[in-house]
Amino acid sequence: MTGDGIESKSSAMGILLACFAAFGGLLFGYDTGTISGIKEMPHWLVSFAGCDLAAAQAGTCTMPTSQESLVVSILSAGTFFGALASSPMGDYLGRRMGLIATCGVFCVGVALQCIPKYVVFVIGRLVAGFAVGLVSALVPLYQSECAPKKLRGAIVGCYQWAITIGLLIAAIVNNFTKHIDSNASWLIVIAIQFGWAAILAGGMFILPESPRYLISKGRLDRANGAMRRLVGPTASEEEVQNEIAIIQAALEAERKLGNTGYADFVRKSPSKIRLRTLIATSIQALQQLSGINFIFYYGTTFFKRSGFQNPFIITIITNVVNVGMTVPGILVVDKFGRRKMLLVGAAAMAVCQFLVAVVGTTRGGLVVDAITGNQVIQDPAAQKVLISFVCLYIAAFAAIWGPIPWIVCGETFPLSLRAKGMSLSAASNWIWNFAIGYSTPYLVDPSTPEHKTANLGVKVFFIWGAACIGCFVFTFLFVPETKGLSLEQVDILYRESTGTRSRLALRQKIIDSGTSYEADGTTYELGAKASKQQDIEEQDYKY
Repeated sequence: MTGDGIESKSSAMGILLACFAAFGGLLFGYDTGTISGIKEMPHWLVSFAGCDLAAAQAGTCTMPTSQESLVVSILSAGTFFGALASSPMGDYLGRRMGLIATCGVFCVGVALQCIPKYVVFVIGRLVAGFAVGLVSALVPLYQSECAPKKLRGAIVGCYQWAITIGLLIAAIVNNFTKHIDSNASWLIVIAIQFGWAAILAGGMFILPESPRYLISKGRLDRANGAMRRLVGPTASEEEVQNEIAIIQAALEAERKLGNTGYADFVRKSPSKIRLRTLIATSIQALQQLSGINFIFYYGTTFFKRSGFQNPFIITIITNVVNVGMTVPGILVVDKFGRRKMLLVGAAAMAVCQFLVAVVGTTRGGLVVDAITGNQVIQDPAAQKVLISFVCLYIAAFAAIWGPIPWIVCGETFPLSLRAKGMSLSAASNWIWNFAIGYSTPYLVDPSTPEHKTANLGVKVFFIWGAACIGCFVFTFLFVPETKGLSLEQVDILYRESTGTRSRLALRQKIIDSGTSYEADGTTYELGAKASKQQDIEEQDYKY
């Protein structure tokens, strides 16, 4: 169950919610960003790949492709199952205690990664990934139910922004510790995560439980206290009770529909839940297929093999672009619209990817110097062009295809299926994250006698570019424009339209209709004059 926020007069509570949402995202981003750097550190290679220290420092000893694939991608396998488990865990323990318990699970995974044994490290990545999957679904769920309505969009945006900040911090820490001549070089990077988990758990001890969860469990006294804290000390008792009454009415409307389960997402229905599921899960898959995690999981390795003198610094630069460009995307999405921005972003990413592939293939590689016999950069100017277009690609992703798929998924499902729908969407994101993380070394690494690979190197950007064309086509054919519509209006848009043109026309009719819209003999109250009770009683959520 995901709410639409509450009417709050407390800006301080909104800021507090935003700050701790940010630590949930930071934990998520930092954990996914650490592996790119630590797997290139000599002492990590000695501990987990069995390399000789001198060979590791000289760059002549690397981890076998099969082991590298597993150690990178196993986190995403854990997050897939964590995302699926988020709905039952959030309903059983509650949003607040569920997140606190998740921090404990995460710390177990971090502790296992501090033990210098390959199998234990992989298990630790799996356990930590399970916790990250829980966080990726539980934090937005908690925020959407507790955040003040006027700040809800900004708080969700802060969560996505914090993920990029976590990735950047991971790159910076990797760069600072890589020269430490001991296991501390990688242990420090991993151990810092205990701090992120402690801050998030401490924040959840301070913050109240979701009133919506408490009401659903019949704990009205606690719900009243939690609501009082959320709406602020200046709100009257009448305003507190009105908020509780609205949630109770919404829950009652949901219960009248009967139990809802995951089978509802694949059944053919008048509400087109199956189509909505296709859109939500596919847009998350396409976000991963755009190739962004190739940069953040394998960027350091890729830049190192491309001849960059300090690949760690290049990784920091790409992360700075990722952080900086997320902000303007968040600020303008409600002005320019989801669909239009997704189309522009997909086209921009495709152009950048193809240019990187062409430049890198023709002029950006390493060649053997005829005099010295050493490998040298074929064309330094071409490498500057290559990194420039990589940064432009990251900018397009960060501003558009990073945050907007999550916004689309949050708006797609009706009230009674929204929590499970978000769980499935997040799971789709993570299973594709795992597939790409696992397969990428086999696509890009040089072949060895023991491990045969495609050895694509920079040519892999042709694949990512083709996937970005797929992002454009899918958005054009399936993704509706929901800018300016309430969640109830989005529900009508899906149920009453039959295709792209139909959705565009219906959206305009809904916006032009003011306070009501008539379809199939039913009048839907949509505008500001429609009360919340009318919305609850008159919207037909049967499917």
